[in-house]
Amino acid sequence: MKSIILTAALAGGMLGANWLHAADPVAIDVYRDPNCGCCSAWIKHLEENGFAVNDHLESDMGQIKQQFGVPPELGSCHTGVIDGRFVEGHVPARDILRMQQKPDLLGLAVPGMPAGSPGMEVGDRVDAYDVVAVESDGEQETFSNYP
Repeated sequence: MKSIILTAALAGGMLGANWLHAADPVAIDVYRDPNCGCCSAWIKHLEENGFAVNDHLESDMGQIKQQFGVPPELGSCHTGVIDGRFVEGHVPARDILRMQQKPDLLGLAVPGMPAGSPGMEVGDRVDAYDVVAVESDGEQETFSNYP
């Protein structure tokens, strides 16, 4: 009996993981400085996780961040926009997908450029970092943390 329950639990977990790679890619616009290499690496991370990226090269990233309501203290090198909400910095794809289930959020951010975050891989180095959620009232809270 235990093996049947375990098999069912494993099958359920595997089915749950497959939704990350659905047939229809999730569209996201990414605004970045044309001279930034880590932004291209983050875009590759998104594409490998089922996103269709519309890449926009911008010379005035400050204006883009202001336009989409990114709080200055959460700034990073690039800004993604999905369904009108911002994704600032090196946010992992799985957190962006989780954000889709929380319509009350204005966006997510990984402030700075922490080593080991998607697009900021540096050998085996992985610095601890938080993904910060910004709620519709402007309040900020930890959405997830790594590692």
